[in-house]
Parts: sequence; C-alpha cells; structure tokens
Amino acid sequence: MASVAQLAGISLSLLGWVLSCLTNYLPHWKNLSLELNEMENWTMGLWQTCVIQEEVGRQCKDFDSFLALPAELRISRILMFLSNGLGFLGLLLSGFGLDCLRIGASQHAFKQRLRVLGGLLLWTSGIIALIPVSWVAHVTVQEFWDETIPEIVPRWEFGEALFVGWFAGFSLLLGGCLLHCVACSTQAPPAAGRYAVAEMQDHCQQLEMKNTNLKT
Repeated sequence: MASVAQLAGISLSLLGWVLSCLTNYLPHWKNLSLELNEMENWTMGLWQTCVIQEEVGRQCKDFDSFLALPAELRISRILMFLSNGLGFLGLLLSGFGLDCLRIGASQHAFKQRLRVLGGLLLWTSGIIALIPVSWVAHVTVQEFWDETIPEIVPRWEFGEALFVGWFAGFSLLLGGCLLHCVACSTQAPPAAGRYAVAEMQDHCQQLEMKNTNLKT
C-alpha cells in the first residue's frame, strides 16, 4: 500500500508540475471579447498579448518592458518560476526516495528523508503556484466590477490558464502531502548491520550445535 501511495503522490505531483509549467507560458490568463467586433478576441498572459481574428488568425506580441507591467504580472512571473523550480527539485528528491527504485535500496532511512523533503518542496510549489493565479483572478474581478470605469470600456475576464493553474496547484499540494504523509507514517526497516549481526549469531549457534553433536 505504501508503494501504491508513493506512486500516486509522484504521479499527481508530476501532473501538477507539467500543468504549472504550461500555465506559466500560456497567453490565456485574461480574455477580452469586443462587443463591437465579435470576430476579434484578445488574450493576455505573463509574457505576451495576442489578438485572434477570423481573417488574419492569431498574432502575438511580447511585452516590451518588465517594469512597465502591472504589479500582479511582474510578481506572478517570479512566483511561477520559483514554483516550477521547487517542483522540479521536489520531483527529483521524491523520485530517488521511492521504495520501488532499486538505487540505494539498503539506505531506507536516507530514502525516507528524501521523500519527506521532496513532499515538502512539492507542497510549497503548489502553494506558490496558487498565489499568482488567485491574485490575477482577484484583480480581474475588481477591475470587472469597478464602477469608476465607463461601461463602454471592454472588461477583461478569466482565461483558461487560470483554471489550469488552479488545477496544477492543487495537484502539487495533494501529491506533496501524500508523499510527505506516507513517508512520515512508514517506519524505516532495521539497518543492514542488524541483519548482519543476526545472521552471524545464527551461524555461531549452528556451529556450536554441530560441535556438540560431534562430541556426543
């Protein structure tokens, strides 16, 4: 059961990490549809804005300046990079700490520490991934219902990347918690030295019994 839970945790974490990397680069954090021109849609991400026209297709343009971006987009870039890095490190540590991996099979205590640390890193990665997605969503809601903005001005709405980011963050959270809980609840088996001492004692007892039988 422990091995199944470990595989489930690492699978959820891997799925969450892949989706968080995808969220980082998707240009669909915000969507904008123009009522005057329904054939033209705008999307905005952390790195570029795109316009989709039926006749021309998709055209994207990268942001010219990092400092000119709104605060939520600037900090979201940093947090998403941090989340992706921590998630990758957590996957490596958790992967090397799996019981089904034969590498370092005799070092059970060390592999257990790897799983605990990897689970904590994945859990932290999930929390950090949820922060920028939720922040951008909060700002989008505030701007959408801002009464100081004239009604004729188009309003940004939630993009698909926000939902992918939420799913990625919760997958990392669940996978990291699962790995951490399984590692903390599993007791490390006796060290290899204890086995060696026990085998030596059995061998000595067998030799003593043979000597006793020979003397009799």
